[in-house]
Amino acid sequence: MGEGRLAGRIAVITGASRGIGAKVAEAFAAEGAHVILVARTVGGLEAVDDAVRARGGSATLVPFDLVDFPAIDRLGGVIAERYGRLDVVVGNAAILGSLRPMGHFPPEEWERVFAVNVHANWRLIRSFDVLLRAAPAGRAIFVTSGAARTVFPYFGAYGASKAALEHMVRIYAAEVRKTRVRANLLDPGVVRTAMRAQAFPGEDPETVAPPEAVAPAFVDLALPECTRNGDIVRAG
Repeated sequence: MGEGRLAGRIAVITGASRGIGAKVAEAFAAEGAHVILVARTVGGLEAVDDAVRARGGSATLVPFDLVDFPAIDRLGGVIAERYGRLDVVVGNAAILGSLRPMGHFPPEEWERVFAVNVHANWRLIRSFDVLLRAAPAGRAIFVTSGAARTVFPYFGAYGASKAALEHMVRIYAAEVRKTRVRANLLDPGVVRTAMRAQAFPGEDPETVAPPEAVAPAFVDLALPECTRNGDIVRAG
């Protein structure tokens, strides 16, 4: 696509097979970006690809589990070879884990939550930093949650992982302050996603905003003219 506010830009989006990630992919594509979509579910990625193409956009599908950390490194290498830069990365993928008292988490579950919510996003920064710096206006956007800053009993693994993510991204933002890269966190608030349904199974989903409602906030942070850096932005 030659038109749109993200025309000609290359964007990686994780957790792109459904929910917020899928709608961000559609919104970016509608603004002219070529989207590189990462998720575990091939069928979900293919459905998002269809939606992107229906809006006149283009996508590259990269199915893998983000805890396959070497795969993140390989993706960075492929992007470097093909494009020589990366304009936008959206670290959206996350898992909730179970809700239980702090002392009751199985170690493997605690570690999995941190692997997806923190370590994978650090690996994205590690793999893509040089590519973002090579872009005219590199933008890094990571999805956070109010659980990082508010004490919700039984949300121990998720809340602690999001708090770690926030601090990590804000440190990265301080480190790139004098470059053309900008790094921010986006808190989408209450959104109708599978994770929300897992956390609040009794909630009527029709009372919660759909994922497409928060996609414009991601577009705003991805724009070359966005000057925010190190902020926690609340959608809407």
